[in-house]
Amino acid sequence: MGASAWTSSPPPGSRRTTATWKKSGRRDQRGYGKPLSANTVNKVHVTLGAILEAALADGLIRVNPAKKKRTVNAPTGSQIRAQRPEIVTWSGPQLHAFLGWNRDIFNDDLFPLWRTIAYTGIRRSEALALRWGDVNFGTGRLSIRRAADVTTRNKAKSTKTGSARVIDLDGETLATLKVYRTKRGSISLDLAQPDAYVFGNDAGAIRSPNEVGRRWTYRVERAQAVVDGLPRITLKGLRHTHATLLLELGEHPKVVQERLGHSTITTTMNIYSHVTPTMQKAAVDRFAAHLDEA
Repeated sequence: MGASAWTSSPPPGSRRTTATWKKSGRRDQRGYGKPLSANTVNKVHVTLGAILEAALADGLIRVNPAKKKRTVNAPTGSQIRAQRPEIVTWSGPQLHAFLGWNRDIFNDDLFPLWRTIAYTGIRRSEALALRWGDVNFGTGRLSIRRAADVTTRNKAKSTKTGSARVIDLDGETLATLKVYRTKRGSISLDLAQPDAYVFGNDAGAIRSPNEVGRRWTYRVERAQAVVDGLPRITLKGLRHTHATLLLELGEHPKVVQERLGHSTITTTMNIYSHVTPTMQKAAVDRFAAHLDEA
C-alpha cells in the first residue's frame, strides 16, 4: 500500500459498517449472509482498529476511521453479554453416566482426556498442550503452562490469560492418567517421556483442537441414544459443568476462578450468574442451621 493510499478516502468496499456486519456479515459457506454476533463484530472492530492505528502511526492515513464515534457503532459490553447463548451443562448423575458409558461401553481411547477436563475444568486447548512433566504424580497436582494454538498445527502458545496456574487432581483422575501413561509408553517410550504431550497423537504431535471437538460431539450423540435425557453439550460445556457443579456444591467462587484460570473473580461470577440463586439458598440454609445449633 502506498503512503498516500488512504490519505484522502478509503478504498472501495472499506466503508462496510458494524451495522452491516451485524445484519449480514457472515462469509462462511454454511452461514453466508447471516448476521455476525455482537462478540464477533467487536473482535473484528478491535482488530481492524489496531491495524488502522498502525497505519496511522506509519503515516499511511491521517485519521483512524475505526475510532470515529459518529460513524462507527461498535457493540457494547452489555450487548455482547445479552447475546451470549444460555450455558448448557450436565448434572452430576448425567456426567457420571456419560463417563461410565464412554469408558466401559464405548471403550474410548480418549476417555482420559474427557475425564481430565470434566474433573479439572481446564480449557480444551490447555488439556491438549499438557506434557507429562506437568503432571506431578507425587503431589497430585497439575501445572497449566501452555495451550494448543488452534491456528497453527502442532504448536503451543501461552494460556489465554498469559499466566500459568497449578490445580489439584482427585485420586481417580490421577490413577486414570497413570494407566494412560503406561499405555502410551507401550506404543513408544518417547510418548511417556516428561516432554511428551499427554493427549498427543501416536506420532507425538498436538492433536487438532477442532478435530477433538468433532470427536467429542460424535461421542455425545452416541451417548444420547443410551443415556436418558442427556442434553447435547459442547466440550466447553464440560468445562462449564465442572464449574457449575462446584458452585452448586457450595465451593468458594475464588477456588473455581483459580481452577478455570479466569483473570478475575468477576469473570467467573458473570459467566455463572445462573448458579447464584442456588448458592444463596444453600448459604442461607447453612446459616440457619448454624444458628439453630448455637
